[in-house]
Amino acid sequence: MEATVVNFRMGRHHKKDKQMVVKVATSPDAAAKFIGKTITWTSPAGKEIKGKVTQLHGRTGSVRVHFSEKGLPGQSLGQKVKAH
Repeated sequence: MEATVVNFRMGRHHKKDKQMVVKVATSPDAAAKFIGKTITWTSPAGKEIKGKVTQLHGRTGSVRVHFSEKGLPGQSLGQKVKAH
């Protein structure tokens, strides 16, 4: 299934580089099924960066994804990712 990278997870003063907000569904009930799954973003050069869905983000069907190795680059905003 495909999802869209919406934004970095941000606080008042800091941007959290390893946490992203990803839109996976249209309702929070449908998005809750993705918790614990893996998200993969493929760069234009072919490198894959993987992250894990940790929890819901808001009431619009978005989830928080934590990338343990390194965060996604800014060019990934608005692009599609694959959910496994």
